[in-house]
Amino acid sequence: MAQSASTRPTAWWLSTLERRAARMREEHLDLGGPINFADAKEHSAAVNFFNAAYRAEESGLKQAHELADEVKRWDPELARVLELYGNEEGWHRELLEAFLGAIGGEIRPMGRVTRAFYAVYARAKRMETIVLTNLMFETIGATTYRLALGRVEQPVARQMLTILTRDESFHVPLNVHFLSRILERRPRSARRRLRLVYHALFLSLLALPLASRPKAQAFDKITRRELSRAYAEQLARLFAHEPSLGLTPPRALLTLVGVSSDDLLEPPLAATSADAAESAAVREQVEVRAL
Repeated sequence: MAQSASTRPTAWWLSTLERRAARMREEHLDLGGPINFADAKEHSAAVNFFNAAYRAEESGLKQAHELADEVKRWDPELARVLELYGNEEGWHRELLEAFLGAIGGEIRPMGRVTRAFYAVYARAKRMETIVLTNLMFETIGATTYRLALGRVEQPVARQMLTILTRDESFHVPLNVHFLSRILERRPRSARRRLRLVYHALFLSLLALPLASRPKAQAFDKITRRELSRAYAEQLARLFAHEPSLGLTPPRALLTLVGVSSDDLLEPPLAATSADAAESAAVREQVEVRAL
């Protein structure tokens, strides 16, 4: 069995993020040429899709930096890792803002469902709840981007999706590390509470495509059922491959969306093994696969 990313020392994550930070802004979107969509409906759906991505990066930046301020009191090294991770989320937000401007879009107010999700997230106070939520959001984000890469043809949109997908290959195991380190300092009762949060989040995220598909499907070509099943499969694989977290995939929900026990034997797309984290550490060497 592959070594878990949670066993990597914080020093490894810090040195890797520092190397990534040094070259982060060397990459640019190719926004010089015409950016065309099939029709107005696809264009509007693309704006909606990347607005959702923008809000996810914005939230990740805010939460990572706020957590860094708290963690600094007891682990300055881990706090610096959180800060650098938040900076990567901030860089993604900058790219998305430039991309939306180039396609004639804008940063739109959040819809009712999205606003409700982030309002609940913002009220979370316990560090383990915040990190678990972010880990699960990163996982469904990576899943959506990989599915979209298999269907979207517009070149610059594909470049933006590739950057987001590639970096999630590093951010998912990184968040496993965050959660593992935080749980080491928490009492057993915290794990019991976290299991309740986990199951509520699992159910909520499987229902999320009910709200997102009418707005984005004309761009990414992903159906509601397909996306819900993919979310279930990837979230379940993630936690099945990280038993030390003590979060068991909900079997009844998996059965409902057609995910079997055999489906969980495969590693998650944004794999949480130490080897996967190491192979994703250098952006230029990451091979991005579509679903």
